[in-house]
Amino acid sequence: MAACPPYLAAMNYFARFSPLRGIRDLRLYLAQRRPFELGFLALSVVVTSAVVAGFAHDSHADRVYRKNIIYVEQWPASRSDAEITAQQKIDQVIAHKKQAELEKLQKERQAEFKRLDDKLKAMGI
Repeated sequence: MAACPPYLAAMNYFARFSPLRGIRDLRLYLAQRRPFELGFLALSVVVTSAVVAGFAHDSHADRVYRKNIIYVEQWPASRSDAEITAQQKIDQVIAHKKQAELEKLQKERQAEFKRLDDKLKAMGI
């Protein structure tokens, strides 16, 4: 007798399952239960289904649409190197101001978290 491949053995195992036998087993199981047990079974199924449906309904969130507009400055092709370097110096001053403001905000946020961490350490957390 030759050994059958594992996937065929699994198919033979699943071939023994029948929906009709499953329904019959369920009816026999329910027939052995008292009426109040069936009521609590139905109530538990309803409550569990409501909780799962609530989580499924609440889990959907629309993404907020934000426009991503990029403005581009147009320059004449005939501008000189001196005009280009002058504009770069002006832009660099603006960029340094923005960078300094960003670093200031980051340090303020870091200080807020440091204060919170100190409070939590004082509480033993």
